[in-house]
Amino acid sequence: MRKNILLLLASIVALQTAVAQAPTPEQNRRYFDINKNIDIFNSVIRELDLFYVDSIEVNQLVQGTINSMLTRLDPYTEYYSEENVSELQFMTTGEYAGIGAIISYNEGRVVINEPYEGLPADKAGLKAGDVILDVDGEDMRKSTVKEVSDRLKGTPGTTLQVTIARPGEKKDRTIPITREKIEIDPISYASVVHDSIGYLHFSGFTSGSGKRVKETVKELKRDGATSLIMDLRGNGGGILEEAVEVVNLFVPKGEEIVSTKGKVKEWDRSYRTREQPIDEVMPIVVLIDTGSASAAEIVAGGLQDLDRAVIVGNRSFGKGLVQTPRDLPYGGNIKITTSKYYIPSGRCIQALDYSHRNPDGSVARVPDSLTNLFQTRNGREVRDGGGITPDITIPQEPGGTIAYYLMADNVIFNFVTEWMWQGQEVPTPGTFQLPDSDYEAFKAFVKSKDFEYDKMSEHSLQQLKSIMEFEGYMGVASEEFKALEAKLHPDLDRDLELFKELIKGMIETEIMQRFHYKKGVLLHQLANDKVYHKAIEVLQDQIGYHHVLQPSSRKMSPTNQVAS
Repeated sequence: MRKNILLLLASIVALQTAVAQAPTPEQNRRYFDINKNIDIFNSVIRELDLFYVDSIEVNQLVQGTINSMLTRLDPYTEYYSEENVSELQFMTTGEYAGIGAIISYNEGRVVINEPYEGLPADKAGLKAGDVILDVDGEDMRKSTVKEVSDRLKGTPGTTLQVTIARPGEKKDRTIPITREKIEIDPISYASVVHDSIGYLHFSGFTSGSGKRVKETVKELKRDGATSLIMDLRGNGGGILEEAVEVVNLFVPKGEEIVSTKGKVKEWDRSYRTREQPIDEVMPIVVLIDTGSASAAEIVAGGLQDLDRAVIVGNRSFGKGLVQTPRDLPYGGNIKITTSKYYIPSGRCIQALDYSHRNPDGSVARVPDSLTNLFQTRNGREVRDGGGITPDITIPQEPGGTIAYYLMADNVIFNFVTEWMWQGQEVPTPGTFQLPDSDYEAFKAFVKSKDFEYDKMSEHSLQQLKSIMEFEGYMGVASEEFKALEAKLHPDLDRDLELFKELIKGMIETEIMQRFHYKKGVLLHQLANDKVYHKAIEVLQDQIGYHHVLQPSSRKMSPTNQVAS
């Protein structure tokens, strides 16, 4: 009898479970649509493979299709095949085994773009501008950057022979290089400046980077730092937990720093500080710009919302999305956007809504007028939907399109490579200035390369011309239009002079990179960095520092910014 009762109870529980888990009609329809489209996709691939006029590369076709599909979602949901999964691992760990150099494609050749200081390529004597001809006897002259990169990576401790052509030398060199486990230090530079202000530049939130920041802050305090500048400009983010760990250095245990919310409610999380801080009172200024994103924004936004730091610089990128890696068959992986994150005030700083695209497929930034007000712990007003707006905004100087193309087309890189042949003296970061005679040589170099560049203004002008002609206004405004067209047409001589100081600065930066690596570039740029000097000014005025962290007596409109 007891056995029958147990069987009956088990049957009832099973029935209730089945009813509770039975899919809804909407879910059934969705499952049907998924299976239908998978079947269609499989059939298309089979038909193409059997009957397409030319042979098809199936892996290439399918992976291209997957990538095209994912770009319709957002830029952060990405597929990694088995061959490329190491890229994802490097993004999260900052580690790989190889020679420690950035390589790039330059005028049809793969060249060393930047050897990292103290790593195998640098220790073996490779220099920026060296052309990679072959690796271990395998010809690399027609290889892609990825193909060369794959050949350079390998087991730590193994030695490879790299043959290079060095600009300015007639004879090729074959150089032995021993691979190492490459770990990129997230701290680009740290020092005590102006007697008692600690400065650190932090480049990325890879695994263990929170501990590295902790060590650095402790060292700065031992060296006499009583306040801190944390430079997160250009920091594209990384692991969320590492960001929480960095904030934890300065706020009490148990504070909620960030929470995540997504479709799968079981995955929603609240991330709180778990350790005692190393300093709860040290004045802090955090520097941000448009290149500060994701985990960097969690640090800046968390410290801002808790009124623990003054934020100086320019509005951050506005990435409030969280990605989760998921394993796929055959060794692949997909990094999926699974949730949005919210910082202590409750705001999400995501700037673009990828779920609502314009008819042309573009995504618009959320207008300031449509953002929502939130409050920091002290009651200061902050807003969602557009990155982190600094407490003190330093306006950025506008750049010219020509400067972008000079860098993107390797014109500056190649000029500096030739400049180095001349046996120049080692310049000092922060004091070096490119002589005007060298800039004149650069202008001649640009002209010798048949350099061409486009301008967005010129393209927009042509669109305007088409609209004016369509609407019949060209006849009454033709003279004005021609005058404007003449001014906006690319003029190499004019623009090389108009943007002279900007371009000279870019050339100086490349020269610093060759002689002094990333640290030298940073030191050189800080010498005339308005944002950095404003941070020092803020920390030297303790009354003003604490005043910034208190609510304003008057309400500010969303577009108002504190200029300096």
